[in-house]
Amino acid sequence: MTRNANFKRRVRARAAKTGESYTTALSHIRKSEPVDLARPVRSLRLAVAQTTTYDDPRDISQLRAAGVEIRRLMQASKQAGARLLHLPEGATCSPNKRIMSSTGRHPIGPSDWSRFEWAVQREELNAVRLLARELELWTVLGAVHQLSGTHRPYNCLYVISDSGELVTRYDERMLSNTKISFMYSPGTVPITFEVDAVRFGLSLGMEVNFPEIFREYEQMDVDCVLFSTTGGTVESDAAFAIEAQGHAASNRYWVSFATLAKGEAALSGIARPEGGWAARCNLPETPSIAVADIELNGDELARPWRRQARLGLYRPYQVEGDIRSDDRLAF
Repeated sequence: MTRNANFKRRVRARAAKTGESYTTALSHIRKSEPVDLARPVRSLRLAVAQTTTYDDPRDISQLRAAGVEIRRLMQASKQAGARLLHLPEGATCSPNKRIMSSTGRHPIGPSDWSRFEWAVQREELNAVRLLARELELWTVLGAVHQLSGTHRPYNCLYVISDSGELVTRYDERMLSNTKISFMYSPGTVPITFEVDAVRFGLSLGMEVNFPEIFREYEQMDVDCVLFSTTGGTVESDAAFAIEAQGHAASNRYWVSFATLAKGEAALSGIARPEGGWAARCNLPETPSIAVADIELNGDELARPWRRQARLGLYRPYQVEGDIRSDDRLAF
């Protein structure tokens, strides 16, 4: 990826306007913009993963296998030079509503969370934490967060630092009908964190369907939103991926889309601020990673322009009523 494409674009624009050669235009801009040239580029290599579906938290072997898989993907991310690994919703386990139902599979009832092997999940998460410290790799992964007493758990994303510390947790806020009726407590707040001066926001589950979640993070000055999901039907899987691209383009920031390895309808990937994929997993049903360099050089013009537009930029130019006729249907 070109590290200063916007600067080169300004050089070409000056050359076209003045008739100067590219070299001459470059010399003039270097003299007039020394501070701009010295501005450091913020950059971070991000890995996004797709993982196997594990949906029975009663099964210790599934929880162990999920942990092993996560740590293998962490090793692969480190080998690829990644600074941060982003994993899907339910990477440790995404409990099946019918397995958890206290009234049996039909009809579905409130989840019986006493069936969850919480101690085993904690052991696997601790192993992930220790490996994150060993690899010096930030790791964001989906899990179920147990609450005290009779409270339903949170469906969450844990953020583990490169020193192996649990630095924050995001709890899914916009729960599906099934999740809010039978399974989880809803979260209440957006969460951001920073790695190497790159600011991240977190989103989860079906929240890609709620533009206000992604708009809120734009207002919080994030550079990238990490969206984790298990997906759903084939149709919703494809729509989720497209919506993630749309949020990247409309908010002019990076979006990482992490989902389960289920098929070609949706593959984990990283969308650029223009909306196109910078990287995408290419093995539909195989746990794997894709890697891209997030680079931020401070020359983004569309994002501040859209902020101005939303704050009433057009009002002074609007015409009150039709100055030719009161009939709006007249030609």
